[in-house]
Amino acid sequence: MVSASIFPMIAVLVLMSLILTTNVIADHDRSTIPTTLEGPFKPVTVPLDKSFRGNAVDLPDTDPRVKRRVSGFQPEQISVSLSSTYDSVWISWITGEFQIGYHIKPLDPKTVASIVRYGKLKSPLTHRTTGYSLVYDQLYPFQGLQNYTSGIIHHVRLKGLEPNTLYYYVCGDPSIAAMSETYHFRTMPLSNPKSYPSRIAIVGDLGLTYNTTSTVSHMITNHPDLVLLVGDVCYANLYLTNGTGADCYSCSFPDSPIHETYQPRWDYWGRYMQPLLSKVPIMVVEGNHELEEQAQNQTFVAYSSRFAFPSKESKSRSTFYYSFNAGGIHFIMLGAYISYNKSGDQYKWLKRDLAKVDRGVTPWLVATWHAPWYSTYTAHYREAECMRVAMENLLYKYGVDVVFNGHVHAYERSNRVYNYTLDPCGPVHITIGDGGNREKMAKTHADEPGNCPEPSTTPDKIGGFCAFNFTSGPAAGKFCWDRQPDYSAFRESSFGHGILEVKNETHALWTWHRNQDLYEIAAGDIIYIVRQPDICPVEVEPH
Repeated sequence: MVSASIFPMIAVLVLMSLILTTNVIADHDRSTIPTTLEGPFKPVTVPLDKSFRGNAVDLPDTDPRVKRRVSGFQPEQISVSLSSTYDSVWISWITGEFQIGYHIKPLDPKTVASIVRYGKLKSPLTHRTTGYSLVYDQLYPFQGLQNYTSGIIHHVRLKGLEPNTLYYYVCGDPSIAAMSETYHFRTMPLSNPKSYPSRIAIVGDLGLTYNTTSTVSHMITNHPDLVLLVGDVCYANLYLTNGTGADCYSCSFPDSPIHETYQPRWDYWGRYMQPLLSKVPIMVVEGNHELEEQAQNQTFVAYSSRFAFPSKESKSRSTFYYSFNAGGIHFIMLGAYISYNKSGDQYKWLKRDLAKVDRGVTPWLVATWHAPWYSTYTAHYREAECMRVAMENLLYKYGVDVVFNGHVHAYERSNRVYNYTLDPCGPVHITIGDGGNREKMAKTHADEPGNCPEPSTTPDKIGGFCAFNFTSGPAAGKFCWDRQPDYSAFRESSFGHGILEVKNETHALWTWHRNQDLYEIAAGDIIYIVRQPDICPVEVEPH
């Protein structure tokens, strides 16, 4: 048993580590942190640490961090998300218990009100607003599979907020004495070229494993103002409806009549994340593990129900794609699992949204979706090629600065690239699908001998097959390069998360933090991403 006296010593060591880390980065700022202006960089692959465990173990339902700690209709799974501009946020929570079994009866959302009281002082909370609530089901048409119905999910939008301001809030239904304790959040800064969130945490393919807990602990240590989750949330679809799970669903359950999912893991995830997400806004985009097919061919129901999205505020008709501002950054969240063809609603929305971006107000343009276009790992290699073919030109035309993706369970940063060619005006693509989920880490690369996948294994369920052999460049006539591609600047297999710190109109510091570096003073990857609007003019639509 660890003596209680050792905990202050541990706290001091952690604090000293953080001070050292801050000082090292400060020293780097003056001299040695590379910038994209020095690129393109010679490709680097960090060799795999032979002691590294590339698989992860899920938290069990007996873990106290995922157990229900409220009673009756008291709020739980409380989270904050942003609207499209600084003056509005969403507060979300769940009341009542979920049900799973063969005979379930959904709760009535009308029985519990959706109320948030809030203000700039902890007491009294002078503002009050109401929202809406819903219940969703996950139903299966086969005997022997258990159905699920959620607790009552509440979404309330707060409006008229001041920029960069701390607000306190409670949520629930005061008429039945079912209110939460007091929480707080900080609004985003005013949108202008001098104003930015201090730190934005970027994470993908998070799951709910012991590795996830390390990733989230590291994120909290970095004190983010905003969390971007680039798809694959809780991996409920690695489980049968009886709660039996496996790293590889198709391997372990090949005879399943439908791809089952164990929905309670969504509730476990919401409970585990509440201490962070009740204070720090999270913005999510869907991944393939949110598909969750059920009766009547319904898909993505849990994803679309549990999170609040600024879809309506950003003129989108879908929870799969939307946009928002965070200070001088305009974020575009795109759907890789909905039509992205030029004749579809998403493409038309994207074109309208990009045309409205005023780079004099939000100089930085960041795009996010789940499946990467420029990953060099064997896993999911060129899987999103049809999406790239459809949309890359549009993103390039409007000068997207950085792209964040998940899906591949490893880390990779590209040189500036467009159409597989080094281009000083192309975006930097960063794959950050290393959050810590139960599926195994990606370790092999498509350019290594024997690791190039068969092209027939890479079709896109939405766009069909677009990943043909390269027609030009060093890999002409081949499906894979025979060495690490020029557009791949840095890659490493490890769990972790990233932090984006936009400093001004032209410079943003990007750091990737590996989970195993808790007491180390060096980031796994660090670079200044530098915009060059003078040599890369952005197309401006006439008004």
